[in-house]
Amino acid sequence: MHRDLKPGNIFLDEHQNVKLGDFGLARILNPGSVFAQTHVGTPYYMSPEQIQEKKYNDKTDIWSLGCIVYELCALRPPFRANNHFNLANTINSGKFERIPKIYSDELWVVIQHMITVNPDNRCSIDELHNLPIIKERITAGN
Repeated sequence: MHRDLKPGNIFLDEHQNVKLGDFGLARILNPGSVFAQTHVGTPYYMSPEQIQEKKYNDKTDIWSLGCIVYELCALRPPFRANNHFNLANTINSGKFERIPKIYSDELWVVIQHMITVNPDNRCSIDELHNLPIIKERITAGN
């Protein structure tokens, strides 16, 4: 679990491999640990459970990844506000505009699966990996 996924923590090496940085905030959960409870992260990419200072698990990174994919498409974060309080309310509402129409409905659905307020309803990494649009592209890349 990284806990602070954001564009500034994603790097490409000389072979165009994606690398995650800022490992001072990352945490690996041991097999007996399902949740972490530490308040860290960048507000634009923080999950509702982080904003509400509740326990969270690896699905918090799925939320952040969804926000990053959204931003890559829309060239802005899905949730914006003029202060931290309003940003927290906006994130907790889970309401955000559709990505620009030049992107497929399939991609929009993937983003919605990732940016889901209730972590129990948010897709896991395995569920994300098994979505047809993702599976097709992984297969095509091999």
